[in-house]
Amino acid sequence: MQSPKTLFRFFFSISLCLSLCTLALGTPADLGHRTTVYMVGDSTMANKSNPEQNPEYGWGQVLQDYLATEVVVRNHASGGRSTRSFVAEGRWERVIESVQPGDWVIIQFGHNDQKKKKPELYTDPATDYRDFLKKFVEETRAKGGKPILATSIYRRYFRDGQAKSSLGGYPQATREVAAELEVPMVDLHQLTGDLLNEYGEAGSKALFLHYEAGEHPYYPNGKRDNSHLSEEGARAVAALFVEEVVNLQIDFPAQETQAAAK
Repeated sequence: MQSPKTLFRFFFSISLCLSLCTLALGTPADLGHRTTVYMVGDSTMANKSNPEQNPEYGWGQVLQDYLATEVVVRNHASGGRSTRSFVAEGRWERVIESVQPGDWVIIQFGHNDQKKKKPELYTDPATDYRDFLKKFVEETRAKGGKPILATSIYRRYFRDGQAKSSLGGYPQATREVAAELEVPMVDLHQLTGDLLNEYGEAGSKALFLHYEAGEHPYYPNGKRDNSHLSEEGARAVAALFVEEVVNLQIDFPAQETQAAAK
């Protein structure tokens, strides 16, 4: 019969081995994984270079300010990308490899999918655009992530004093994919159209990049851009997104003040 001291050493050795194996293999908790919000999309969502000087912002660039402090935002949106090119360039692969159970993936495309003269970008809203959206949703779910679809934001385009959509069938295609796959969706197209009408044709310039020559040092010759957002515009869109996603009651990790307001 083994002595108590021998048994103690035996069980201590097993316990130490198990502890070292656990540390080596790791778990999300051991590795300090925090709930992450991944963003995939185009320039209207993307982080911009030189944020201290550059007045252009993507709404994903400021989303962190509207979320719970323990949440991490990984903004993979990139200017000039469509659903097709986002996949072809390996950008989606890098995102989906990182997604862990419980993470969120926000998906917003459409602006560059419209470009028929650029086959590396173009998708048909009735066919391959939907297929790419489904790919993003299904692969996110397969990793245990939580997809959210968002329709394309409006460009600043007015006719007869009213904001008019220039996004063709892409917003509706997104809505239909969301309904088919039962995916939470934020209709930013509708929300930003309403926002433009609220600001009016002249007032809505503040949401985009409108500068006279000499007005802003980043654009010494002036700027007229009705697609890309100013910081004011980006914050307005991010606030609309969070307000609407809180309304969906899907436990999206918004700031407590945002959630409590609903």
